[in-house]
Amino acid sequence: MFTKNRIAIAVVAALCGVSAAAQAETLTDFFKQSKIDGQIRSYYFSRDYGAAGPNQNAFSLGGILNVQTAPFLGGFGVGVSFYTANALGANDLSGAPAYPYVDSTLMGPQQSINALGQAYIQYALPKVLLVRAGDQVINTPWVNNSDSRLLPATYQGVFAEVSPYSDWHIYGMRIFRWKSRTSSGYYRDNLYDPATFDGDSMYGGSGTPVITGSSPATNGVLAFGTSGSLMGAKAQVWYYDYYQFAKTVYGDVNYTLKTGTGLDPFVGAQFNRQWQNNGLLDGSNINNSPITATSVNSTAWGAQVGLNYAAFNNVLGNGQLTWSYNEILAHPGAVGGGAIISPYTAGYATDPLYTTSMIRGLVELGPGSGWKVKWTQNLFDKRFLLMAALAQYHTYYNGTSNDTYVDLTYFAPGKFKGLSIRDRVEVANGLDAYNGLQGNGAGFNKGHSFIYNRVMLTYAF
Repeated sequence: MFTKNRIAIAVVAALCGVSAAAQAETLTDFFKQSKIDGQIRSYYFSRDYGAAGPNQNAFSLGGILNVQTAPFLGGFGVGVSFYTANALGANDLSGAPAYPYVDSTLMGPQQSINALGQAYIQYALPKVLLVRAGDQVINTPWVNNSDSRLLPATYQGVFAEVSPYSDWHIYGMRIFRWKSRTSSGYYRDNLYDPATFDGDSMYGGSGTPVITGSSPATNGVLAFGTSGSLMGAKAQVWYYDYYQFAKTVYGDVNYTLKTGTGLDPFVGAQFNRQWQNNGLLDGSNINNSPITATSVNSTAWGAQVGLNYAAFNNVLGNGQLTWSYNEILAHPGAVGGGAIISPYTAGYATDPLYTTSMIRGLVELGPGSGWKVKWTQNLFDKRFLLMAALAQYHTYYNGTSNDTYVDLTYFAPGKFKGLSIRDRVEVANGLDAYNGLQGNGAGFNKGHSFIYNRVMLTYAF
């Protein structure tokens, strides 16, 4: 697959050179209008399971290099991204195939990953139309890049966006394959498959796979959406068809009242509805559910209230306080008892639900309910960003649990602009499960406190 991609890129690049000579005054102008950017990243993750050990850790150094050509032939362009991650021999990969001492969610149980993360051709009319085909980053509520590891997730397919007006956007996409955060290539699978499905090194997903390695390859996803804003209100609505898994309608809306006083309250609401009969998940026991079901039936909703406030002084800059609530209704006759089916975020904790924490949320624990309080604060003229949160979940099959979160980022000024140092820590606690079942905290704590620390150094150029 990589060979075919490189051949296609070489052909398109040759066409770019010809067309550039026709449209630009010189070839030098063409290259000046092209864009090269990226990031260098150094991440160290550690998992402390306490008495439930062994503890796990992982280190990786690598980054992302993006190249996008200047427009040619009236709006065509080509983009390529190279991804690389290397453990430098620092990770303990003993104990295969379980790898009990390494946090395999960072880059899997391997010493290096090298991937052509993006390779696409696009046609763009600025602020009006974008059509992109190939391997690419996609960011929608339930299909996104999940970029909390060294490498983001990317997708192979076609994405289109039309903007009839400046604040109204219409989207459509058809995805055939994807590359997980720990994979070096594109595969027809998702986070409900085992980590070795079809040779894919896909780690950090839904934990115990809910479909077997003998299941057929999945057919990706079809999605349509629209978003817009008007007089302080923003809204979006999406339809996803995860082939062989679930059909989904998702929407959210929020409104901010601009008071002119430096105190701006806001409210938000979201809704998610799913259904599907006779898919690959038939009979699957998702999130510890003991139910053997033959159809997907899930209903979830959420509400949020908060306050944006302006800077108090040179130390305390702009900030935000929020309180959020989500509920996934129980459907005893459905897969997972009504659990949300999320093939590209389950286990990644990158879904759009308001109450999702750093390591888990109701997608990984539900059905049930959860609430979350979060404080975001800029400090010292935006040199530091502090976030702190407390979330609690009450679920049918994983009991009651809570997550405490602290996140501090330093942004370097002057000559070192682009450098950030971030430390994220979350402490998770889970008690006995409801209905007499022994909950395992979705694989995180098993009755003990679980401490997850992520130290992340990034230089963006």
